[in-house]
Amino acid sequence: MALTAAAAITVPAVSPAGVLAEEAAFTDVSARYAEAVSYLTENGITKGLTANQFGTAKSISRVDAVIQMALALGFDPKGTYKDAGFTDVPKRGQWAVNALAEKNIVAGKKAGTFGAHDAITRNETARLIALAYELPMVESVPETSFSDVSEKWARYVAALVNHGITEGKASSHFGADDNLTRGEWALFLHRLSTSTEKEFNLTVMHTNDTHAHVENAARKVTAIKEVRKVKPDALLLDAGDVFSGTLYFNEYLGQADLEFMNLAGYDAMTFGNHEFDLGTKPLADFIENAKFPFVSANVNFSSDENVKGLFKNEMSASPQDGTVYNGIIKEVDGEKVGIFGLTTAETTDISSPGEGVAFEDYLEESEKAVAAFEEQGVDKIIALTHIGFKDGGGDNDMTLAQEVEGIDIIVGGHSHDQLKEPVLETTGTDPTVIVQANEYNKFLGTLDVTFDENGKVIGHAGKLIEIDAKDEGGAYVLKDDPEAAKILAEKYKPAVDEKRNTVVGESDVALNGERADVRTKETNLGNLITDGMLEKAKTINKEAVIALQNGGGIRASINEGKITLDEVLTVMPFGNSLALMNLTGAEIKAALEHSVKEAPGQSGGFLQVSGLKFTYDSSKPAGARVQSIEVKKGGEYAPLADSDSYIVATNTFTAKGGDGYDMFGKAYEEGRVSEPGFVDWEMFRDYIQAHPGITPESEKRIIDTKQ
Repeated sequence: MALTAAAAITVPAVSPAGVLAEEAAFTDVSARYAEAVSYLTENGITKGLTANQFGTAKSISRVDAVIQMALALGFDPKGTYKDAGFTDVPKRGQWAVNALAEKNIVAGKKAGTFGAHDAITRNETARLIALAYELPMVESVPETSFSDVSEKWARYVAALVNHGITEGKASSHFGADDNLTRGEWALFLHRLSTSTEKEFNLTVMHTNDTHAHVENAARKVTAIKEVRKVKPDALLLDAGDVFSGTLYFNEYLGQADLEFMNLAGYDAMTFGNHEFDLGTKPLADFIENAKFPFVSANVNFSSDENVKGLFKNEMSASPQDGTVYNGIIKEVDGEKVGIFGLTTAETTDISSPGEGVAFEDYLEESEKAVAAFEEQGVDKIIALTHIGFKDGGGDNDMTLAQEVEGIDIIVGGHSHDQLKEPVLETTGTDPTVIVQANEYNKFLGTLDVTFDENGKVIGHAGKLIEIDAKDEGGAYVLKDDPEAAKILAEKYKPAVDEKRNTVVGESDVALNGERADVRTKETNLGNLITDGMLEKAKTINKEAVIALQNGGGIRASINEGKITLDEVLTVMPFGNSLALMNLTGAEIKAALEHSVKEAPGQSGGFLQVSGLKFTYDSSKPAGARVQSIEVKKGGEYAPLADSDSYIVATNTFTAKGGDGYDMFGKAYEEGRVSEPGFVDWEMFRDYIQAHPGITPESEKRIIDTKQ
């Protein structure tokens, strides 16, 4: 949980060197090393090898490097540290090795052996520095600009380069396996001492699109607390769409989620489109009971009867809980951090905000927000957004980062992207770091950013902490927070468990969701699900004509008779949400070829369909099986045209290329996919409630012509 570094260390301020190295009688110290050597000697980090020899060109041993590092970091040589168990460390260095080993900064070369007297390589040095000084690191860096740095060491070397500690021995050569000299070590320590005084490190924890998935809230609270143990000043932000998605929302209208958010201590939240699904009255109740402020620069509530009393159309350095601002200023470790919010303008089409809520241009309002912060001397700015990473709905984070200067961090939501590592957008003058933490409380996102003295991002690292990760024995790695677990079990869960037995519809026939069938052929349940998906899609975009559902997303059958919510949730347990794709006929044909490439064998990517029918021959080679495709328009079927464009509904998993649908993934990358976000089981429930007495059957939508 300690993000990229294993220790929380305060680097002491150093006094200016009063005497240059030449004056200390070292005859082997050139002008290049003079200031660095003076820093070490004046601060008692080392005295040199002899009275007149610093040993600039000599290799430094692992134990001597650790001793100097420990002194530079401010560890007390007389302190008490856990014995690391190394038998080869001389007495003079035991305290230093134990101190750094206790913080997981150093390790031995093998059990019981530190390799104390071995020369330390430049690769090993990079790791030592990166961990000790908590330099932001990308978890996986396959390569650097240096040809001699392997993947094992790349992230540590990259951290030093990004931090301005080294440029390597040459543009393409780091000297990875070379022994570090005492002079080089002096340069590194001196550069670190001066850079850390001017830099500011900010940690952000972030969530988005949690959609009322509170069953694991107690584990998430534990994750947040563990991060704060190491990073007590870390911000905690949410990028919207707390509303809708599970029975906890249907029962408590966001108040269950809010109690856990208040308990966790969120610093700010922006609004997602689903916060407006039931109008603004439940939203107003949510805002009013929050123990944190809300930010949204492009949503104007001044004419909304429910929220206008909680809305302040301004930036605030003293934000109040339960109040909506354009943006807020937080003080973190003596530095001002600006946070403003954005909500997708699609909300007017895909939700129910009402006439009193106005959605303004997100780029224009972002520019105003940045300018307002800068006028108040704020040069570290976070955009907390619910517009999608690369969403095709008209606004997204990538465009925001490219078009608006001055935004340092974008904490995003709406598109449910699992950004395993932060994305760095470098189009403008200064870089922008973009993060997003997937969906449904599956992850707590963590981000470390280092700013220089001018507020420019000079280093970053981040990762997603999996809330429901299990160990080899099947137990959760994160234990439940006792207080949160009690609240869930006693206050909220009983009513939700009872609600699962609610009857939501009835079918006169059994609905076939058997694994072997939905992954190989058309089924009546597949037809019912896609028909419901297409009906919902048409309410958002009347041009929608096709719906596709991957068979792997249908997990069970439903018996004839009454249908309960529990049965619906068993059929669709993943909570996949709706996406609308703008595809060519040729792309649709390629997708159908991919759908049947394993036939007659099973494939989770086999597509159940609505709005079209097609034939294929499973005896032909994969990629050349589809024989005919017809699309239903205006009640009549007509041949699919390769060059025509069609609006196609599916779930976001498939729309982003899941199950190998690269043609869909390409459309997503090109901004041809919008994500209104309605959850699959809710669409299915609404459809069967709106069509009582429906008797779905197979309709020859998919036919294998193999003789």
